[in-house]
Amino acid sequence: DVGKTVFAAALAGHLRARYLKPVQAGLEGETDNEAVARLSGGRAIVLPEGYRLTTPCSPHEAARIDGVTIDPARLALPAGDAPLVVEGAGGVLVPHNEGLLAADLFAQWGLPAVLVARTALGTINHSLLSIEALRARNITVHGVVFMGEANPASEAAITRIGAVRHLGRLPRLDPLNAETLAAAFASHIDLAAFA
Repeated sequence: DVGKTVFAAALAGHLRARYLKPVQAGLEGETDNEAVARLSGGRAIVLPEGYRLTTPCSPHEAARIDGVTIDPARLALPAGDAPLVVEGAGGVLVPHNEGLLAADLFAQWGLPAVLVARTALGTINHSLLSIEALRARNITVHGVVFMGEANPASEAAITRIGAVRHLGRLPRLDPLNAETLAAAFASHIDLAAFA
C-alpha cells in the first residue's frame, strides 16, 4: 500500500498512456488494472496482465501456490505508439521466480524507473536501498515520487543522498477518485519531468 497503483493511474491518465501490470498477485477485491481504469477516469489504456495470480503475496510464492512458473518471456513489453507506464509487483527486489527479481525485469525492459516512496518512518533506508539496487543493474532512475504527508527532512535526505530528482508528492486524498487524483497530480507533481 505504498501508493504505486495510485501514482501509476495518475501518470497514465495524465499521459493518456498504456498501463501494464505484468504480474497481478491477488484477485480478491479491486485489482490494480481495475483501480487504474477507475482512477485514471478512463484516460489510461489498461492492458491485460501477463499473469493473474490468486494469492496476494510475492509473485514467486503466488505462482507456486497457483502451480505455475513465471516465464520472463511472457512478460515482454508490448509494442505500441502510446506512452507505456509499467507498474511492478511489490518492491524492487521482489522475486518473480527462483532466479528472477523485479529489478532484473526492469533491466531487461530498459525503461527508466520512477521510485514511489512512502513518507513514513523507514522510507530513507528502504528508498536508498531500492535506488542502489536499480543502479546496480544500470537502470536509469528518473526520480522519486513521494506518497503521504509531507516529510521534508526524509524527502530531502533521499533525493540528496540518492542523487535523484524529487518529482513531487501526492498527499492522501479523501475522497480518492479520478477527479481528486487528477487535480492533485496537476498541482503536486513536476509535470515537466513527464513531458
